[in-house]
Amino acid sequence: MNLSTFLNPIAVESKKVVISKRFVENGMPVEWEIKAISAEQDAALRKMCTRKEKKNANLITLDVELYVAKLMAASVVYPDVQNVELQNAYHVMNGEDLLQKMLTSGEYAHLGEQVKQVNDFDKDLEELVDEAKN
Repeated sequence: MNLSTFLNPIAVESKKVVISKRFVENGMPVEWEIKAISAEQDAALRKMCTRKEKKNANLITLDVELYVAKLMAASVVYPDVQNVELQNAYHVMNGEDLLQKMLTSGEYAHLGEQVKQVNDFDKDLEELVDEAKN
């Protein structure tokens, strides 16, 4: 057993994909850049989206819509959805709201699928095991 394998992991690469044909530069749709977030970042997002129920203090719920919106905003590298100038242009104050304001519902769903893929949420356990074997 050699721990050096865990000391030098393969870097997770970002992904470039056209999310919308409406954002064009030099006649071509602009590619968005999407990256995976760490498990630590994901845990922080989940914590931000978790609420204790007022009626039942033992019941804790995850606001899935808010979590997905935050995951998407955290995963988008380009365009910079945290850019204040861009947020001001759409009259919003955070990346989650910016994405919802600037994209159509279909584009937003497409971005969601791409974010799931880059963060490996699109693979089931069997696929991951098979991939690890190869």
